[in-house]
Amino acid sequence: MGTTKTKPWLLFVLLLILSCCTACFSIAGNTLSAGQSLSFSKNETILSPGGTFELGFFTPGSPVKIYLGIWYKRFVPREVVWVANRENPLSDPRLHLSEDGNLLLFEGSSKNQFWLTNLTFRGPNITEAVLRDDGNFVLINRSKTSSIFWESFDHPTDTWLPGAKLGVDKHISWKNSEDPAPGVFSLGLDPNGSNQYFLEWKRSQNYWSSGVWDGKIFSLIPEMNAFVPRKNFQFSPIFNYTFVPSKNGSDGYLTYSLQNPSYLSKYRVDYRGQWRLLVWMSGPWEWGSFWTAPRNLSDVFALCGAFGVVQNPENNSTPCQCLKGFEPFSMNYTRLNDWRGGCVRKSPLQCEKNNTYANGKKDWFWKMPNMRLPVHSRAYLAVNASRCELACTENCSCTAYAYNRSGCMIWDGALFNLQQREIGQDIYLKLAADEYPDPSMKGRMSEMKSKKWRVWVAVLVPATGLILCLVIGFSTKGKLKCIGEKASSNNLLSFDFDTELHAKDAELPLFSYESVSAATNKFLDLNKLGEGGFGPVYKGKLLRGREIAVKMLSKRSGQGIEEFKNETILIAKLQHRNLVRILGCCIEPNENILIYEYMFNKSLDFYLFDQTKKNMLDWGTRIHIIEGIAQGILYLHQYSRLWIIHRDLKPSNILLDIEMNPKISDFGMARIVGDNETPTNTRRIVGTYGYMSPEYAMDGLYSIKSDVFSFGVLVLEIVSGKKNTGFYNSESLNLLRYAWELWIDDRSLELMEPTIGYPSSTSVLLRFINIGLLCVQESPTDRPTMPDVVSMISNEYVPLPTPKQPAFTRGQNVIDTNSTNDTTAENGSKNSVTISTMEAR
Repeated sequence: MGTTKTKPWLLFVLLLILSCCTACFSIAGNTLSAGQSLSFSKNETILSPGGTFELGFFTPGSPVKIYLGIWYKRFVPREVVWVANRENPLSDPRLHLSEDGNLLLFEGSSKNQFWLTNLTFRGPNITEAVLRDDGNFVLINRSKTSSIFWESFDHPTDTWLPGAKLGVDKHISWKNSEDPAPGVFSLGLDPNGSNQYFLEWKRSQNYWSSGVWDGKIFSLIPEMNAFVPRKNFQFSPIFNYTFVPSKNGSDGYLTYSLQNPSYLSKYRVDYRGQWRLLVWMSGPWEWGSFWTAPRNLSDVFALCGAFGVVQNPENNSTPCQCLKGFEPFSMNYTRLNDWRGGCVRKSPLQCEKNNTYANGKKDWFWKMPNMRLPVHSRAYLAVNASRCELACTENCSCTAYAYNRSGCMIWDGALFNLQQREIGQDIYLKLAADEYPDPSMKGRMSEMKSKKWRVWVAVLVPATGLILCLVIGFSTKGKLKCIGEKASSNNLLSFDFDTELHAKDAELPLFSYESVSAATNKFLDLNKLGEGGFGPVYKGKLLRGREIAVKMLSKRSGQGIEEFKNETILIAKLQHRNLVRILGCCIEPNENILIYEYMFNKSLDFYLFDQTKKNMLDWGTRIHIIEGIAQGILYLHQYSRLWIIHRDLKPSNILLDIEMNPKISDFGMARIVGDNETPTNTRRIVGTYGYMSPEYAMDGLYSIKSDVFSFGVLVLEIVSGKKNTGFYNSESLNLLRYAWELWIDDRSLELMEPTIGYPSSTSVLLRFINIGLLCVQESPTDRPTMPDVVSMISNEYVPLPTPKQPAFTRGQNVIDTNSTNDTTAENGSKNSVTISTMEAR
């Protein structure tokens, strides 16, 4: 038999086929068998059976850094859900399933291992690596596929997929959009066994909680009850959740599945600190954001890093900026919208230069108004703001201070969590002398001022005597012409408030009764806005189109000329955006009238307790109203020219302008106090039951803490949409007791107004409930001051004290048989309440 020669071209074809088969063999569907490899240089990947997920190598940014990961196959741009070597990027990686059954990640052709599964097997190798359709990459027994030796689900990165267990092991965000290395934000189950999940900053600072598991959902994630519409107006749930509570602090977990298997979903800890649920249901291959926690970027802890301030949390492209005197730590971070590096000083402090003042220069303080207070302050005993500033000046590590009625606070080192708000505190930031605004110009201006001063002294000294005479002559006439002075009356209809009002300091224009009557169409009933203890209030309109509110002293009113004078004098001296503005008055025989700015949206009670109108007050509006009321009371107690206790704070005395800004009104019961901390006794109890503090209602003692109590009742009413005295069909009898019972049972969410749904961040409302309960504590000494309250509102990351049992929670209410009538305390303003027999604890 002769030998058959193989033709050269046939041998070449066979070698080519063998080579191709070898390459195909290394990419065997969704499986990697022992001895096989995936190579970046050959662009090799494996695909899950249904084509949903793909495993291979990817390069997220520039310069080129290569990672082994898993991503969704069909989405563009690529959506990575797991990364193996997130801390060790490579330049030419190769994944290999070794003969001993372990996955190994090599660099090029070298034998250096940069990542491995590190399992120990006994006996022959029986493993293979499989990418499943749920996105789980597993090492299994090839003869018994249900036996799993290792799985990527047990080693999470930033994404939680259906079927995976969310437990104590942290899901850690990427550093930024181009770097999968572990970032500063993480999420995991509380290892202390509280059965709730926490978002953390640097695994040390909790800033969001899921709430506790109630058997169906976590209390602060109402979105878990999501439904989708079906035919015939039926709805079906989107997700099925299973929570296994922790027994020893480390074995609890949450897992979920999708009701419709055609849907896709994933939870991801975003590199900017938000936990997002992304869902794909149908249509284009794009993710829809289902919900986010926390909802607002400004609620993320240290979003802008050290010395960065939240500029515009709604602007995802540039939410941060550096404080004055600081610049971004890295421009590359700002390009990626990553502010984790924060900001650094442009110029070093003088105190850092061997604690000397070169060329006489000194560090100085820049005022930052209306700021959310940074975290980690420390109290300093200082009697005034100057001493507080001195304490920060003498301590080189001190970077800022704040001084208010609560005392002196100073901050050492970096400042985190800064945000400017409409309601906040003044903070003084220490800056280097080089940052002082144009010091050379300051010197020239000082020299010019000195020359001008000498000229003015020469002119003013001879005129001093004349000025003193004029002052003495006019001082006897008083500052308010409309009180006790028969001045000529103005015509209200033609009066131009924009140009004439307050042309003379603190003077109120006096209007004729005829013109007031004409402006209200002779006090037509159709123009009547309401009626309080003072008397009826009418809407009026002037010739120029301006609308006003006209408040008359009723002849039947328990209030008299003293209250009228009191309200006029007080409110004329008060100027604040959250206090109603008085425009003028009318005093004629048997007629005492006040003219106010017209409030387009009436009073708070018009919406709060009306079943059809309460939906107009969403959670954002309610919080805005609470904050505005707090600022108004703070002004009365601390910043006005006179320290004033209102004594009749209630929803009907909170007016709302066209933008729903709250304005405190009705100062007929208010009192000026010299020392706002000292209780004052009165034999005449005025106000409205349900809002009066126990020491005032029982003993006639009032102080600023009386207003704090009323504010606490207002807060609980605004959150719940229920009157304090409206619980006659409830076992709790009043709102304070009901709120307290829910608090001690850890069910405070049940207090929230149910008709408008859950807010974006229920933790904010839980904080307001806490503040409300602190304000209605029985003892005045236990209640916070309004500066304390405003600080609690503006700095939501500072832990709050635990409240004590409120007042009026042990007595029994006695229902008045004439409860359909308006009843009030003696000479108090009217309000539809029932008098209760109140019993102090």
